[in-house]
Amino acid sequence: MLFHVRMDVHLPPDLPTETRTDLLAREKARALELQQQGVWPELWRIVGEYANFSIFDVASNDDLHTLLSSLPLFPYMTIHVTPLANHPSKLRPDVT
Repeated sequence: MLFHVRMDVHLPPDLPTETRTDLLAREKARALELQQQGVWPELWRIVGEYANFSIFDVASNDDLHTLLSSLPLFPYMTIHVTPLANHPSKLRPDVT
């Protein structure tokens, strides 16, 4: 199943620099791992915001929740999820 996910990050301004640096490094490592596994095939930065649009390809809603909650930045995110389905006018449908 494909999901369009918007993630907005809200790090506390008083977060210690060392903690912030570690958190961001762990987030990047986890994001790269999930992309290499193929479950996070698309990731775009939203210009001018600390946010992204992503496409996730997972088996279920529960799998998506587990994946998102595994992100180190999860406690600092506002997340909006939209399940996706094939459009009948799409030239080459690739979602089953």
